[in-house]
Amino acid sequence: MAKAANGPLGALNGKLNNLVFYTLNGQHICRTIGDPGKPSIHQLANRQAMSVTMRLVKSITEFISVSFDLEAQGTVKNAHNLATSYLKKKALKGEYPNISVDYSKVELSHGTLPGATDLKIEKREQGVQVSWNTEGRYDDIVMILLCHPLQKSATSRINASRRDAGTCFIALEYEGYLDEPIEAYICFRAADGKEISDSAYIGNLNGAAETEEEIAEKQKYAQVKQRFDILEVDYLQQLKDNWGNPVDSKAFRNLEKEYKVLKNKLEHLPGKPG
Repeated sequence: MAKAANGPLGALNGKLNNLVFYTLNGQHICRTIGDPGKPSIHQLANRQAMSVTMRLVKSITEFISVSFDLEAQGTVKNAHNLATSYLKKKALKGEYPNISVDYSKVELSHGTLPGATDLKIEKREQGVQVSWNTEGRYDDIVMILLCHPLQKSATSRINASRRDAGTCFIALEYEGYLDEPIEAYICFRAADGKEISDSAYIGNLNGAAETEEEIAEKQKYAQVKQRFDILEVDYLQQLKDNWGNPVDSKAFRNLEKEYKVLKNKLEHLPGKPG
């Protein structure tokens, strides 16, 4: 049952057939419930895009709660909503079922302060060194984010340094992170907290992380290769024992057939090392 609290022409609240009405942040929302049936390819793509986006958003919540706070003020959205919207629209690549994050297009803030230029990132013992051009207000606060895609986590520094420092060392909690892919970002926030700059992509260290598709392809290749290696030893040994001639038996013919099928499959199968 739905209730019209402000009369028959007012906003509904509750359930009416397969519809649910409620108020969120001052907005009247209506959603359908129940079994939607078999999803279309478009729906599946949208679900995967949202899933990929939310995994990223979850790992950088601490950073975006500050970097998108100013933009969210005075609207019905919050920092989390804004980050999700921007990342889903602008920072994904690939087609379903192989949608992944394009880290070079990730946006973490929008504002009027001068942004970062001449960006550099280098590995150091136990962390990374980030540097930038110091032009702009000397006391702007530096915000730095390091994404660790393999760990589905991030190192967030909300008050990393001041703009006039021109450089900042970010220590990493786990030493192994230094050898894994790192995606780095920076933005500036005014000392009084009333302005922020557009975020900038600093770059990547240690190469791009493999996508789920690439990982699956390598696993499948390894499984086929393992089976092929076992067959190859048996096949070649039987040929050798028969002076290089095929053995006249059904078992050998089946072995030879599977050997040739797998050999051809490995030549065209993605996921090959190197």
